[in-house]
Amino acid sequence: MANKGDRVRVGLAGAGAITQVVHLPILAERDDVEVVAVADIDDLKANTIGGRFGIERIVDDEALCSAEDIDGVLICAPSYRHQDLAVSALAAGKHVLVERPLSLSAAGARAVVEAATQSEGSVVMGLAHRFRPDVSALRAFIAGGELGELSAVQASWLNRKVRQVRTTWRQLAEQAGGGALMDLGVQALDLVLWLLGYPSVRTVRARLYGDEFEVEEEAHLDAETEDGVTISLAASWRFHGAADIHSVRVLGSEGGATLPPLSVYKQLGGRPLDVTPRQPIPRGGEDLFTNAYRRQIDHFIRVMAGEAEAALPEGQIALMGLIESAYRSAEEGREVQLS
Repeated sequence: MANKGDRVRVGLAGAGAITQVVHLPILAERDDVEVVAVADIDDLKANTIGGRFGIERIVDDEALCSAEDIDGVLICAPSYRHQDLAVSALAAGKHVLVERPLSLSAAGARAVVEAATQSEGSVVMGLAHRFRPDVSALRAFIAGGELGELSAVQASWLNRKVRQVRTTWRQLAEQAGGGALMDLGVQALDLVLWLLGYPSVRTVRARLYGDEFEVEEEAHLDAETEDGVTISLAASWRFHGAADIHSVRVLGSEGGATLPPLSVYKQLGGRPLDVTPRQPIPRGGEDLFTNAYRRQIDHFIRVMAGEAEAALPEGQIALMGLIESAYRSAEEGREVQLS
């Protein structure tokens, strides 16, 4: 494992879009990390990416997870492989950054958490919204009671419908675990629950739409926390509009907020007052999201270097339990009790 001040060495499990567009370009900007190996079930893709980014070692999953000269593994493979890759890397003492979801089930997420408790390595979840300054500022407003008693949080992740040239793993139930709810809803729900401090969820009701693939193209979910906050989620691959929509709205007795961009209003003296923090929060979409990934990778590198700690991702067990209950609700056509 790396010591403080050492250059850390990482490997990548998966050579897909997020590896090519996000992780490798950001890692290439830094001089405190070296990408030494990449693994992918598609050898041609792995070799192409290796040549493009100067990665000499193209290996299989087992070799990647067990390599003695690798401090950490970025797990960017299809969702059904996340759990096994994470457990294998942790068993070898590696740190892991796992793209969402941690597993396709609550039991699988628990297995990863348990593996982390037995490992010298740590788990950093690939949930870049937690590293966005606008999200952190809103979370602080909520935690400080600035919005009063919360009544509802509404989240939307609506991606425009695009022509599907061929079926990918994301449209296969066995590999993806679900459609828009698993793909987009996991991240959106984590954002909502993280803003609220990860409260227990009491009930959930969900409906799924779309029959073009094995999995749903659109999902709508309503849940209620133990303290009475209503959570509403819309997730879609087939939104018809000028642009994708990624939004959150928080309703409270003393104020309300939306993002992005972050906007916070309170009622003072009978008038709405803009109390949005004026610290430098990027307004452009590219800066906001790309910089969040940069902060996430910076945190992972600091964890590997012994300069920061990563909390156990125990909330992911509850999150995947909520997702499982939502799918059960949709299948059975009824509200499901979680606690």
